Amino acid sequence: MDGRRDFGQALIGQLPALRRYARALVGNTAHADDLVQDCIERALRQRDRLREPQRLGGWLRSILHNLYIDELRRSPSRGPERDITDYSDDFAVSTPPADRGAVIDFTRAMDTLTHEHRQVLLLVGLENLNYREIAAELKIPIGTVMSRLARARERLRCALEGDTHRTATVLPLDVRKAQR
Repeated sequence: MDGRRDFGQALIGQLPALRRYARALVGNTAHADDLVQDCIERALRQRDRLREPQRLGGWLRSILHNLYIDELRRSPSRGPERDITDYSDDFAVSTPPADRGAVIDFTRAMDTLTHEHRQVLLLVGLENLNYREIAAELKIPIGTVMSRLARARERLRCALEGDTHRTATVLPLDVRKAQR
């Protein structure tokens, strides 16, 4: 019984970071909360699969990431249809008017990143993980982490500066082919 209680307490301790990560990943508080709830439900069902309790945060982010990817795969190619109330807590439209332009630009620039680039950027910038921790969590080489991070930063910088020519050069190959 103590194992279950300890696991539950550990999950509760991870909720703020998990919610923050989900919010940054999906860009909508309500959707992020639903994703976190699904993640916690799955974690509770699969708690016996966690081999290293000290890596609970990474394990939960992996579950959340997989749930998000599953949602993306199920959604129609034209994007999900959303009710206008979904935007009531959207960061880009909830900031004061004086700052709204910069926030909208940043939000749009983040939206230009591929999922893999956004994920690495969020793990470094939002979760303060180092390259080794990210590589272990995502099960990719450290060099890939460094490469994705460099490309993500360059793409974000180009998008914010409005450099459409340079932005096009850092698009994934399949996207560049589709644009031709």
